[in-house]
Amino acid sequence: MSLILLLAGLALWAGAHFFKRIAPDARARMGQGGKGVIALALVGAIVLMVIGYRGMDFIPVWSPPPFLTHVNNLLVLIALYLFAAGDTKASLTARMRHPMLAGMKTWAIAHLLVNGDLASIILFGGLLAWAVAEVIVINRAEPGWKGRENTSLKGDAMAAVGALVLFVVIGYIHSWLGPWPFGG
Repeated sequence: MSLILLLAGLALWAGAHFFKRIAPDARARMGQGGKGVIALALVGAIVLMVIGYRGMDFIPVWSPPPFLTHVNNLLVLIALYLFAAGDTKASLTARMRHPMLAGMKTWAIAHLLVNGDLASIILFGGLLAWAVAEVIVINRAEPGWKGRENTSLKGDAMAAVGALVLFVVIGYIHSWLGPWPFGG
């Protein structure tokens, strides 16, 4: 049952994100209220993924070496910067079309490095596959993109501070839901 919940969560996550591309007319008819529906679907997807992931038996596929915890943490911090910079005027990501999706891919790869069990491979591999597909779909639908303008170091600083705050908050939530993520 846990595997089904995990897969349902991944499918709901991908479906909610792809909805506007798959059914643009249906999404347009939903108007502004559609944002709430999509947000609710995404929260439901996260809940399903967490319940499914936590409920699955530990089936080892490979044993990651302990030093990868530090690599994971660095990559997660970079991923959080990319998430935070996605909606700012950060100059470091001005030429990146999809900083948030790059952050998601970085986050997923980081977690694949330190989790060698089947549930983790399904969860993080599934989210990585979704992020790659999302980039492809967006690029095909909107081929003419130019870098952002009016960027500043202030945008970079805001994104960096946001990333650090998120890193600490997520770390503590992570330790509440599962293992302490900072090694040791």
